This record gives sequence, structure tokens and C-alpha cells, in this order.
Amino acid sequence: MPETNLHTMPEGTSITELVSGIIDDSQQLLRQQLHMFKAEVKQDLHKTTDAAKYLGIGAGVAAVGGLMLVFALVYLLAWAFPGLALWGCYAIVGGVFAIVGGGLIWGGVKLFQSNNPLPDQSAEALQENVQWLTNNRK
Repeated sequence: MPETNLHTMPEGTSITELVSGIIDDSQQLLRQQLHMFKAEVKQDLHKTTDAAKYLGIGAGVAAVGGLMLVFALVYLLAWAFPGLALWGCYAIVGGVFAIVGGGLIWGGVKLFQSNNPLPDQSAEALQENVQWLTNNRK
């Protein structure tokens, strides 16, 4: 039975061509992973932007609503309860708006916490390939 060598090269192919092909394939893989990494970062950035919008809108609504309605509600309380001091009316109305605004801000913070801005899988694969490429050149 003739002895077969599993590590034979195709006819007419030099070692330089094979190494060059491996390097080209590695570089192409690296470029594809960089493209995937950028796409994931872009997608996560979009989610982060949405969370920031909700946080900003919530804070803005709480501030504007509190500022505009606080005066009317304070004087409504003072009119409805003549024995209640004006400062007490301000404290009640201000406390209600602070709670509502805090709830909106809390919701925005929860959106931020549920979002992972870094694409873990792409970053790990990219790091492995860079390490492989740098270790093979030594």
C-alpha cells in the first residue's frame, strides 16, 4: 500500500503563495469582523440615543409642568383650604411634581441600564483574530 502524505500541496503552488493566501484570508476576516463590530456599535448607539431622549423629555416635562402648574395649584390649595399656610401649599404641589419627575427620570435610567453599548461577541472575535495574527508573525 503506498504511503500518503496528508500535508501535500496542490501542483504548482508554492509555500509563499499558500502563506500569502492565508494572510489575505485573515485580513479579509478581520475586515468583516470590523464591519460587524461597527454595525453593532451603531445599533447600540441608536438605543442609547433613544434612552437619552426619554430621559431628557421626562426631565423637561417634569420641569415645565411643575413650573407652570405649581403656581395655579398652590393658589387653588390656598383657596380650598384657607387655614393652610401658603408655604404648605407650595410644599404639597412641589412634592407631587418632584415625585412625577423622579419617576420619569428613573424610567430613563432603567432604559440606560438595560442597554449594553459594547458588542461583546464581535469584540471578542476581533480580539482573538488580532491576537492570532500578531502571534503568527513573531
